[in-house]
Amino acid sequence: MLTDETLDSPPAPLEDDPFAQVDFPGLEKSLRRPRTLMNALLSGLVALMTAVALAPLLSVVIMLAWRGGKKLSLSVLTHLPPAPLEAGGGFGNAILGTAVMVGLATLAVVPFGVLIGVFLAEAPLENRLAQAVRFAAKVLTGFPSILAGVFAYGAVVLATGGFSALAGAVALSVLMIPTVVLTSEDAIRMVPARMREAALGMGATHTQTVFMVLLPTALPGILTGVMLAVARACGETAPLVFTALFSNYWITSGGRFDLMQPTASLAVLIYNFAGMPFANQVELAWAAALVLVLLVLAANLTGQALSRRQRQQS
Repeated sequence: MLTDETLDSPPAPLEDDPFAQVDFPGLEKSLRRPRTLMNALLSGLVALMTAVALAPLLSVVIMLAWRGGKKLSLSVLTHLPPAPLEAGGGFGNAILGTAVMVGLATLAVVPFGVLIGVFLAEAPLENRLAQAVRFAAKVLTGFPSILAGVFAYGAVVLATGGFSALAGAVALSVLMIPTVVLTSEDAIRMVPARMREAALGMGATHTQTVFMVLLPTALPGILTGVMLAVARACGETAPLVFTALFSNYWITSGGRFDLMQPTASLAVLIYNFAGMPFANQVELAWAAALVLVLLVLAANLTGQALSRRQRQQS
């Protein structure tokens, strides 16, 4: 029979309750415990090392924002570079030249790079040709950029008789293609096998499965590799010095793009103007460096966003 004392008393622990004998106060974290103290010390060390590693990057970004932000304006982004003793001016032609050369390289690299990635992902592991192509792509990822410029100089500049945006695009494409190939292969390999099996089970051919199932599913990862390759190409200087050189004029001529003439780029403009003894050119170099960093940052953030989207979908 229930009484008031029975209702007020706490319930007796069940014999089968696994938590009945647990000492919960003893599980509280305390720095007196060796493991907790070691965990706190290592966490603090990791945070300190992270701050030390980020300090140079943050200092560069702050200096660029301070020195380049003062000169940055709409006129700077749309005008041509000034003469040595002339005030004002800008680097609009360098922005356009960078966009044209990187765009040409991207248009040339993406179809070939993705198709090579499909071949590497679909070929058997013991395929000798696939192994050789994969090894060559990995070697090219560490390829010195100046050698790409020398190659394009010999293959395009000497053959056409002059520096040009086309030669610059060829040099940049050599640097971009290994990133696109390897990331495309990884993205295609990450597609679940059940999707391939379902397509083949429904009667699709191997080619239909690749182009209608694998590539659309792997598209976020492929775009991530493309954006990373674009980010690298935007900041290259040495290949463009050997191929596109520089120009104080627009790449357009008579309303059309003239790809067979020397072309300005942001990286080469920074290299040229930073060493000049004129304050206006030095300030333009800082502003151009800020714009270039923002462009590369935008490309990297886009690649990270696409990669995050791919992980969420998978």
